[in-house]
Formats: sequence, structure tokens, C-alpha cells
Amino acid sequence: MKHTGFIIFFSIVLSLYGLLNFYIIRRGLQALPATGWPRHWFIYIMLILVLAYPLSRILERFAHPAFSQILVQIGAYYLAAMVIAFFALLVIDLVRLIHHFLPFLPTAWRGYHTAASLKVFLAVVSAVAVITLAGAINAYFPRVRALDLAIEKSSPLPQLKVVFASDLHLGTLIHNSRMRRMVELINRQNPDVILLGGDIFDEDVASLSRLNMAQVLQQLRASHGVYAIPGNHEYFSGIDRALDYMEEAGITVLRDRVLKVENAYYLVGRDDRQSRSMGSGRAELHALMDTLDAALPIILMDHQPFHLEEAEKAGVDLQLSGHTHHGQLFPFEFITQKVYEVSYGYKRKGNTHVYVSCGAGTWGPPVRTNSTPEIMVLNLHFTGSPETNGL
Repeated sequence: MKHTGFIIFFSIVLSLYGLLNFYIIRRGLQALPATGWPRHWFIYIMLILVLAYPLSRILERFAHPAFSQILVQIGAYYLAAMVIAFFALLVIDLVRLIHHFLPFLPTAWRGYHTAASLKVFLAVVSAVAVITLAGAINAYFPRVRALDLAIEKSSPLPQLKVVFASDLHLGTLIHNSRMRRMVELINRQNPDVILLGGDIFDEDVASLSRLNMAQVLQQLRASHGVYAIPGNHEYFSGIDRALDYMEEAGITVLRDRVLKVENAYYLVGRDDRQSRSMGSGRAELHALMDTLDAALPIILMDHQPFHLEEAEKAGVDLQLSGHTHHGQLFPFEFITQKVYEVSYGYKRKGNTHVYVSCGAGTWGPPVRTNSTPEIMVLNLHFTGSPETNGL
């Protein structure tokens, strides 16, 4: 059953990929002169770009890693360029459709294989290249964002500095060099506790082992420790191997688990929703919290931010989630905003604070055009504690 579902999903993705590229190539050929070398070079270049990513995934098991790495880089950046080009062409076709009913374009701008259509072609290619490059630079440099929150509970600690990073997607595209910079950035915040909100890995953990990425993750430093939950990509990469690799890297995994930290607050880590179809299912939140002392602050990590009202009803003080990437590429944020109550950012529901991160890494193309990757610093102030009440 699992294999059937994967085949259906893969077939849909491959068909969509083929249709999008057919549309882009067809519009490109219509814009170029009907004969001559520009037309031939466009076909050759597009074939390389379109086939690069699928070929890289096939050849990585047989060819030299350096060769497949080059192909996957080319293909991954093209995925972003493909999306940008598709929507740019869609806008142009919409203008043409309006012109069909309400003519307003000059005669020179009508038709295909004209000097004007060649100018439009060059303008689209230039715009796609610039936007893709800008999005790649944006994705390469995660920013630190800080948020101060008042938790209306008592704790032996007057405050707590939490560093939260989600959706690193470590693998072929995001590996040691970028992860080292993220580790340095996180450690520079001097956190009390580091929380990793799922999708730490992007693919088969075997590729991470070859890069010895566990050694990089071991450099994370926090006085209360480093904790993580699984995301859907941990299941895609092989949940057992992913969990073992995190433990090898010195990360404590909270998979439907509750932990009392420093006798001062609770960490509750939920298994990902993907476990329902690829694992043994996950525990209900109320069942996990039955044994907690509700007088202490409770921090919940749940990778996918569905049903936020559950955390509110259960008495969670802070829920941290990721998964959405806030769409990552324009205009997909409009979809994530419809799917999730919080696609990105902060919301308060009753006494429960919710923060959904847009992620520190990228999935698929290493490009972001509608959000900046982030490392979140959450300064929690326990306003019910004796220390703060005396101020």
C-alpha cells in the first residue's frame, strides 16, 4: 500500500514537472525566431536544465559523487527558475487574454517570432535569472530574530532563552559548510536550551554519514541541552536511522515524549503527523500531558502547525512549529496561509503563545523569494515567579 501511494505521488509530480516545462519551452520557442541558432541553443540548454535534477537522483547511486552533485545543484536552482518563469509567462498570457477581448497592445507586440516577442523573451529570462539569484543569496544567509514573551506561570527560573531552529533540511544541497555557519550563529546567542523543530534531514541519512555531519551537529551548545522532534522528512529519510543519527550527534529526541528540564519547565515533543501513515501513529496531546505539573511552564514542539486549539485546551504555554516554509517561493505563501491558521510568525490563542518558523533551510531549490531563513531567539519571562513579582 505504501509503495502504491509513493508510485501515484511520484507519477503526479513527474507529470506536473513535464507539463510545466512543456509550457515554458513552447512559449520560449514561440518567442524566438522561427529558425537559426538561438532556437537550437534554447532547446539544448532547456534539455540540460530539465533533465539535470531527475538524472542527478538516478546517477547519485552509480556515478561519482562530484558529478551527481553538480547535476543536483543545476537542477535544484532550475526548479526555482522554473516556478518563477511559469508565473511570469502566466501573467503575459493573461495580458494577451485581456487583449483578445479588449485590444490595447500595439501591432508590433502581437504575434510570435517577432522582434517584440524576442525582447519579451530576453526580459523574462533576465528577470527570472535576477530573481533566482536574489532568492539564492537570501536563502544562504539565515537571520536571527528575537521575540520576548511573558509566560504567566511560576518557575525556579525567572527567564529562559530558547533558540529554535526548524526545517534545516540537511543533505546534498545543505551540508557541512552551511550547517557550520548555522551552528556558529546558534551558539553565538548563548542559549539556555536549543530546540530543533523537525525536518532536520532532507534525505537518506547515509549521505549525511559520508559527510560526517554528526560531528558538526555535536558542536551545538546549550546549558540545558539540545532537543529535537521528528518531522515528515525524517520519515521520508527513514525514521529509525534518522533518530539514531540525531542521538549520535548528541541531540535528545522527543518523540511523543515529555521531559522535565532543570526542575523548572517541561518540554513536550510530539511525533510528526506522518507517523500515522508511515509509522505506528502518534499519541494524543492530552494523553502526553496527563502526568505534568501544570503549575510549571510547558513548551510544546509539534512540527506541523495543525489544530492549534488542541495546545490551547491542553494548557500549553508555548507551541513551536515549522514545516510551512511560509511557501518559500512566491506565490505559494497564499496557499500556506489558507492551509494553516498560522503560516508564519506569532499568534496568541488564549494563554497559549504560538510561533511558526519559516525555517532555517530550504526544501527542493535552495532559493527563497518570499521569506528569509531564520534562527529564532525566544526570551521567555516567567511573570508568575517570585523573582519577577517582587519587582
